This record gives sequence, C-alpha cells and structure tokens, in this order.
Amino acid sequence: MFYNNSILIQLKKKFKKKNVRIEGIVKKSEKGFGFLETDSKNSYFIPPKKIKKVMHGDKIIAKIGFSKDRQIVIPEKLIDSFLKIFIGRLQKINQQLFIIPNYAFLKEYIPCTFLINQISDFKSGDWFIAKLTKHKLDDDLFHAELIKFIAKKEDPFTPWWITLSKYDLKKEEPKINIDNISFINSNKRLDLTDLSFITIDNNNTKDIDDALFIRKISNNFELIVAISDTTSFIHVNSELDEIASKRAFTNYLPGFNVPMLPRILSEDLCSLKPHKKRPVLACKMIISETGEIKKNSKFFLAWIQSKEKLSYKNVSDWLENKSNWLPSTENIIQQLKFLHQLCISRIKWRKKYALIFPERLEYKFHLSSNGEVLRISNDTRRIGHKIVEECMISANLTAAKLLSQKDGFGLYNNHSGFDESSAKQISLLLEKNNIFLTSKEILTLRGFRTLYKILRKKKYKYLSSRIRKFQSFSEFSFNPNPHYALGFKKYATWTSPIRKYGDIINHRFLKSMILNETPIAVKKNTLKKISSQKRKHRLSEREIEDLLYIQYFQKNDFKNEILKSEIIDISRGGIRAKLLDTGANIFIPNSYIHNIRSELELNTEEGLVYINNKIFYKISDIIFVQIKDIRMDTKSIIAKIIKN
Repeated sequence: MFYNNSILIQLKKKFKKKNVRIEGIVKKSEKGFGFLETDSKNSYFIPPKKIKKVMHGDKIIAKIGFSKDRQIVIPEKLIDSFLKIFIGRLQKINQQLFIIPNYAFLKEYIPCTFLINQISDFKSGDWFIAKLTKHKLDDDLFHAELIKFIAKKEDPFTPWWITLSKYDLKKEEPKINIDNISFINSNKRLDLTDLSFITIDNNNTKDIDDALFIRKISNNFELIVAISDTTSFIHVNSELDEIASKRAFTNYLPGFNVPMLPRILSEDLCSLKPHKKRPVLACKMIISETGEIKKNSKFFLAWIQSKEKLSYKNVSDWLENKSNWLPSTENIIQQLKFLHQLCISRIKWRKKYALIFPERLEYKFHLSSNGEVLRISNDTRRIGHKIVEECMISANLTAAKLLSQKDGFGLYNNHSGFDESSAKQISLLLEKNNIFLTSKEILTLRGFRTLYKILRKKKYKYLSSRIRKFQSFSEFSFNPNPHYALGFKKYATWTSPIRKYGDIINHRFLKSMILNETPIAVKKNTLKKISSQKRKHRLSEREIEDLLYIQYFQKNDFKNEILKSEIIDISRGGIRAKLLDTGANIFIPNSYIHNIRSELELNTEEGLVYINNKIFYKISDIIFVQIKDIRMDTKSIIAKIIKN
C-alpha cells in the first residue's frame, strides 16, 4: 500500500540525489537478519545478500537506499572490525580449515591458516586464539590466522582455558629455574620459634601466609600477626618480581587456583607450614578488652614455627560446641580462647566506631575430577573465619597508620563512598523515608557510617539495596584516603603477599622502615596493572561460575521445583534475581511476571514492579520461581514467578 505513496517517493528522490551515507554498528539477530544502528538509535535494514559482507558488531559506513517499499542500507566501508584477536573453534571441512568465533551472534565459518607447525595434531572442535587478517568489505573474503592453541575439544576444563585466554590470564603456575630462587636474611630477625603460633585456614589450603599468637597482659591482649616474608625471596626487579607484578594476584577459580608465584614458593618455602621454621614480617599490637588498638604497635622481622595448622570448620565447631574435635595441646586451647575473646571485642568495636556489613551467604562449587558440578553448597562465615578476619583487619589498619606517617609510603585501599550528585539523590530518598541526613553529611566518613548503621535495620532492606547502587568502587592508590565501606580513615593490606602483589609492595615499604633503608621506587604503571588484573580476575571467575551454573541446571532437572530467590535488579525487560540455595542468577522476562503486558510497569530507577498501578515486587523481595528455560548461548537461566 506504500508503493505509490507520495511522501515515500519524495524521500527516495531526496536520498538518491544526495547519495546519503551513514555510520553505525551492525547488529544481527539470532535468525540472521541484519540492521545498522546509529548513535541516534535509528535502525536500518541490511538486505540478506549484503549482510554477508559484514559481521555483528562491525562499525561501518553504509549508503542509504530503497528496495521496493522499504528503506535499506548498503555496507560500503569498514571503519572498525568487531573481530580482531578472538577465540574460536576449529572446523575441518573437506580438508579446508575454518574458525568459528566464540560469540553468540557470530555464526561465520572463517577460512583460516596456521601460524604454528602442528596442523596434523589438531582436529575439529579444538580451540584457538585467532587473528582476523582479511575482511569482506576490504578484500571480498574473511580470513584468519591461528596464533595460539588453547585446548583440545575433549579437555573437560576447556571452558576454564577459554575464559582465561579471553582475559589474557595465565592458566598455569609461573615457570622458573629453582636455582634462581635465593633467600636474603636480615640480622635484625628475632627468633620467636618457641611461641605457640597457629594457622587457621581451609583444610586444603597450601599457600598459608598468616599465623597468629596471642597472650593476655594485664587487661590487654598482645596479638602478633606473622605474615610470610616473601620479599626475602622475591628481590626487586628480579625475574620473580617481574612475574609477580604482571600476574598481580593468585587467581582462585572453581576447582583450582592459578598461583601468582611458583608453587615451590607459594606452597612450600613461603608457606607457614606446621613445624617448619619460616621467615616472617610481624606486627605486634596491644588491644584492650574493649577492642581498641593501642598506639604502641610495632613491626619487626622474625622467625616462627607454626605449632599446628587448624581448619576453620574444626575451630568453629569447637568454639560453638558442635563437635568432638579437640585442640591437640593446652597451649593451643588457650590461644583459641583468647583469639575468640579478641574477635568478639573487635567486632563490637568496629560496629561502634567503624562499619560491619550484613553477613551474606557464600557459595562453593564441588567438582568432580573432570570438572562436572556435583553439588553447590552455601554457608555463612563462621567464628573461625571471623577470628582470622578481625586479626588481619587489625593488622592492615595498623600498617596504614604507620605507612601514612611518611609521604610516598604505602599502597592503600580507598573507597570514596558516593559522589556529589549521588549524595543529593540519596538525601532526597532518605527524606522520603523520614531519615534526615544532608548530602554534605553523607559525603563525610562520619555521615557514611551513620547512614549505614541506620540502614542495618531490617525495615530498610529495600532502601539499602537502592542506595548501594550509588556506591563507588574501591580502588588502589598511593595516597592514604578513607575507606568508607569499612569505615576507616585509611586502610592498607599487607597480609597476603603470597597471593597479592600489592601486599608485596607494602612489605617492602614496611621493611624499609624497620631496617631504616630507602625503599625502591614503585614503577609508574604498577597501579594500573594491579587494578586491571583485579578486574580481569573478577570477570573470569564470574564467567566460569555462570557456565557451571548452566551445566548444573541442565544436568539436574529443576523445572518442577519451586525455588526461593531474592530480587537483585529490575530492568525494562524483566527481573534479575538470585537463587538463594545455589547463588545462581536468573532472569524473569516480562511475560513470566504478568501475562497482560499493558498492565505491567517496571520502574528501573526505583527498583519497583507495578501491576495495575500497584506495587507488586521490589528489589530485595524474596520471591518463589520455577525454571522455564536454560539458554547456553547467552548463559542465562530463565524463570517464572510462582504466585503463592
């Protein structure tokens, strides 16, 4: 009916005369249809024959045209290819090699060649990193070169290797000649091997970097936190130092970890194993019975010998009277009793003078030897975990106070709370809930503490969820600024040097103060590398977990079960929630919230769902759902709300 439309005819003449060209991003649907989306959010159809010349995500210039009664665009020039260096799956067809990109909307079979001389060793289904060398808009064909092998098709841990390769993360421990590892001692190292130091960790932990000793002196606790002295093995600008600085962290993934340091160091020479003499950097703190850390804390070098490796579970069970397990000696019994008392007093002190956020469930994947999820458990942190946590926080807080006394000393963990624009919105939001804090107050550390102490109350759960979205992220800095989320004026970690390069940096600063030496300057790009690696580790862990959840729910039929979940976000398309038993994120599309779309309204800003103008659901609500679909391509679990 538009064929003889006068307006359309004029439009055709206008575009034909001017040869109008536009710039945009190619978008392909699951069914293969293609569109060009511009910055102004306009969308133009790309004909089926022309869509074959471009890929989903390509940035191109296209010419506007018409096909019968429809406006179309014809791709003409490539600005930026979506594919550059990418991960893909090899496919052999009639002796010809193709690589299929590992993206949901990229279905292209791209002809490829090897840059490596092992062509006979590989087969269809094997995974590679590839480089796109030719694009159809430039060369009339797609072509790629395989530049690095990732994994064999039959390797059960292929998803791990793919994800690590995606983020350019290592999948194995560092390789180094053991003869190149040397220990440099100090004549200022005290011998504390006679003291009853203990370690508390998971049963299977091998990279043990902290040990504790405590005694009572008058009405105070004397706590010594001893941390593995890794910097006596990792010398500045050495090969080991370069390796550690690039990796920045030990990567803890479901099923295994990829260490920052060679295991000969992380799990042996530097690990505070029981009954082994080990070098440490130690902090002695005097802490009152009310949990206050006195000003006469001291850092020093020492030798210790852990008397026993204890587990979080056994310690927690014993202190909570839940098992028959007993510490092996009276000395260790006394250590645990004092540590328990100290922990309780420090928790009370932090609740009063700093911040403690509500406990959250922690989830753990239990995998078979070939990477299959056997079960997923959940638990809250128990008293054994809290004892270690409070000791480490105390030691880190003490280090920050000492390091900040000298300009240019220390790598700090900062958290700025809210920015000014967010603070104004939060203040108005609080006022609606009869909480009166000005935006200026909220921007101060004291005001931030006051706010979250109010929000701890159960009745403010929804409000707390909304406000948390305004929070900034923590960041690393060489400037000692407040850590709002912890409620401290300054905070610097040094208690995990086996696992974190930032803690190695702080060890060097602390040791230079102990030995009265000038510290070696930290390289300019170190901060950027640490921050980047932290982000990559977080993303890689999340991707692997998402995949394991998909596999777990595919293997186990949950479609007839009613599952408890908590709403964590509301978008235009539906509700995002977390299954409380497993920790899996699910998506509930609009059609599974309410079957009459015109009666449904999702307010993303307020985190509310309205049906017929009445609030039915909000962020933080506990709801019950049923699994309806599991989509491997988008790694999403689709669910439906069950009315109770």
